[in-house]
Amino acid sequence: MANTILIGAQWGDEGKGKIIDVLTSKADIVVRSQGGNNAGHTVIHRGAKYILHLIPSGILRRGKICVIGNGVVIDPIALVAEIDGLRKLGITIGKNLLISDCAHLVLPYHRLLDEQRELRQGQAKIGTTKRGIGPAYGDKAAHLSATPLCIFIAPFSAGKKSSLKARKAHFWTSIMARIPMSLPQIRPPVARARARACRHIGWIVW
Repeated sequence: MANTILIGAQWGDEGKGKIIDVLTSKADIVVRSQGGNNAGHTVIHRGAKYILHLIPSGILRRGKICVIGNGVVIDPIALVAEIDGLRKLGITIGKNLLISDCAHLVLPYHRLLDEQRELRQGQAKIGTTKRGIGPAYGDKAAHLSATPLCIFIAPFSAGKKSSLKARKAHFWTSIMARIPMSLPQIRPPVARARARACRHIGWIVW
C-alpha cells in the first residue's frame, strides 16, 4: 500500500491542512502523527469554511478513516469541543475517527506552565500560543508525564502528585502550588476521547 507523507519544514503555518485536504481525495486513511491544538488549519470544503486543530482534515470527506497518532499531544477539552463543533456543522464523526491510546495529554497545568514561561521571558519570549503543547512534549521526553491516554482515566495517586511536584519544584514551586492535580475537570472529556482509543496505532504511524 502506497503512503504519502506531508512534512512542514518551517515553524508552521505552511498551509499543510489545505494540502492534506487535496491529497485526502485519493487516500483511505488520513493520519496526524504529531503536534497539538495550535492555531489550527483553515480548510474550505464544498464552499464551507472549517477550522481544525487536532482532527485530520480528512474528516470532512466521507469514507475516510482519520487517525490521531501517538506523536500528537491531545488537549482532551479542546478535542471534545472540536468534535462537537464539527457535528454542529453537519460533519459525521463516529468510527471514522480513531485515536492512539499511546498519545499523551495536554493537562491544565501544562497550559499554566506555558503561560508563565512566556511571562518570565519578557522581551525574549518565543511567542507560543500558550496552549501547553511545549510543556506537554517536555514532560513526555523527560518521562515526567504519566498521561498517555491508555492509562489516564483515574485521578493521580498521592504518590504521583508528590513525585511530579517534587521533580518540578526546582523551578516551578510557586506555580505548581496553584495547580489542581486531581484534575476532575478533564475526566469527562478524557473519558470521551478514550472511548475512541485504539491499541497499537502508535506502532503503525510512528
